[in-house]
Amino acid sequence: MQKIKNLAYLLVLSLLLFSCGEYQKVLNKGSVDEQYKMATKMYESKKFSKALRLFEKITPAYRGKPQMERIQFMVAQSNFNEKNYSIAGYYFDRFTKSYSKSSKVEEAAFLSAYSYKLASPVFSKDPTDTNKALEAFQTFINTYPDSPKLEEANKHYQEIRYKLQRKYFEIAKTYYTTAEYDKRNYKAAIQAFDNLLSDYLGSEFKEEALYYRLKSAHDFVLKSTDRRKTERIKDAVEAYEKLKRNFPETKYLEDSDKMFETLKKEEVRVNAIIASLKASAKKNSIKK
Repeated sequence: MQKIKNLAYLLVLSLLLFSCGEYQKVLNKGSVDEQYKMATKMYESKKFSKALRLFEKITPAYRGKPQMERIQFMVAQSNFNEKNYSIAGYYFDRFTKSYSKSSKVEEAAFLSAYSYKLASPVFSKDPTDTNKALEAFQTFINTYPDSPKLEEANKHYQEIRYKLQRKYFEIAKTYYTTAEYDKRNYKAAIQAFDNLLSDYLGSEFKEEALYYRLKSAHDFVLKSTDRRKTERIKDAVEAYEKLKRNFPETKYLEDSDKMFETLKKEEVRVNAIIASLKASAKKNSIKK
């Protein structure tokens, strides 16, 4: 029994060595046709890294030829299987543009979007691939409304959209929390919350974003000089009214009402100062 096992081991080892030797020989000295056949063999054997090395060598020779359609799809799929997701997304997208009549174009369009989604980092990092994924899934949904992948595409689209909203919400909130140390960040926070609310209508973060938009405007008023407060009070009051209009029973109702009361008191105080200054200026002009 042990002899049989040893023979089987040697046979497998010999086959592996032969296979590796054959691969290296074709890779380094094989003809373009031999390299194409070996690349396909490696791809079908799920040895995607080896297949990619060969595809890289033969691609220039097959540009414009019928085989290029298959090569480009295999390159994209190999990168996907090797978890080179950003590269796979690029190649699948290129495939859809180069071979729009291919039987695999719908599959490539979905895999392009899905690759970019898998490549996208956590919400706090660079959103480049996340944005590409969102755009690619939106294009897929619009282009293939009857696709069996439509439900899955919509699910991915919603997940990515949420991820981006969360990122932009956290950025805006960071501006607000750091404004205590840099007053200029109140303006940045207000603009960032406005951008989130206009770019993502019906956002899952809408109530919280409207509240922090109000809070940013309210705190900005309190940190401002009297001569700048009139317009800023008006903006903060409008933010309060927008929150109440969209969420009459908001969970931030008590705090929002307190901020509104503070703003109205501040408005009365500032208006009294302005009126006093105007009266004083008028009195002085009459004396002259």
